[in-house]
This record gives sequence, structure tokens and C-alpha cells, in this order.
Amino acid sequence: MKQLIQEIIVQALKVEKYPLDVEVSITFVDNNEIQAINKEFRNIDRPTDVLSFPLLEFEDSTTAGENDSFSLEGLEEYINPETGDLMLGDIIISIDKAIEQSKEYNHSLEREIGFLVSHSMFHLMGYDHMEEDEEKIMFEKQEKVLQTVGLSR
Repeated sequence: MKQLIQEIIVQALKVEKYPLDVEVSITFVDNNEIQAINKEFRNIDRPTDVLSFPLLEFEDSTTAGENDSFSLEGLEEYINPETGDLMLGDIIISIDKAIEQSKEYNHSLEREIGFLVSHSMFHLMGYDHMEEDEEKIMFEKQEKVLQTVGLSR
């Protein structure tokens, strides 16, 4: 599973032409813990499948991936001084929800976790799905990553 998650992260970064020297924190929790985090940070008192906490700020998610020449200029505060890696942010996944949803959607746990990691990676890179056009762009990119690692529908 760890290797699959790493591969998904690398493929998402390749889709966006990000440098491959990034740091992403992934934490697996149960429904109780993700509900507490969801309540604290989003004021939503129920469990969810995944939460993404990007460190970088983007002005517009419809243009998040349009930077063909990604530069670390101005991002010094987001560079891990010990490794030199760009810190994108944190992904928190409810393993309880992942198991539940893999059964609900009739696919493997690997496919579900792969989807959640891919989905969150695009959030960390500035994408959102609040508007229909944003959702279309983000979901197309997610599906491309999942196809590349052999987890397409």
C-alpha cells in the first residue's frame, strides 16, 4: 500500500509538472478521529473520508496546473530545511470510511485509498471542485493518475 501511495503521489506531481522533491504527510485515522478534526477545522460534526490541508495558497483552482515552469521562488517558507523538499501539506484519511466506501462502490480498498490520495493531492496543488468546471478539471486529472497506476474504473 505504501508503494502504491508513493506512486500515486509521483504521478499526480508529474501531471502537474511539479518537481519530484516534495513532502506530503499522510495519516490514517478512524471515523471518530476524522470527525473530531472535521468539526475542529470545518465546523462539520460528522466523519468524512478524507481531509486535505494544503500549505500553499492558490488564487484560482481552474488555473492551478497552468504553470509549466514551476518555480520555488517565493516559497522558501514551505521548504523543509532538513531535506530541501517542498512541503505541500497534509492528507488525513479515515480507514473506516475507505473500507466502507470500497464495499459501497464495489471496488478494492486499494482503489478507494488510491482515489482518496489522488483527490487530496490535487487539493494540495490548488484544485477544488466547488464549481462544475473546477470539478471536471480536477476529476479528469485524478482519473488520469489512477489509470497510470492501474486503478481506473
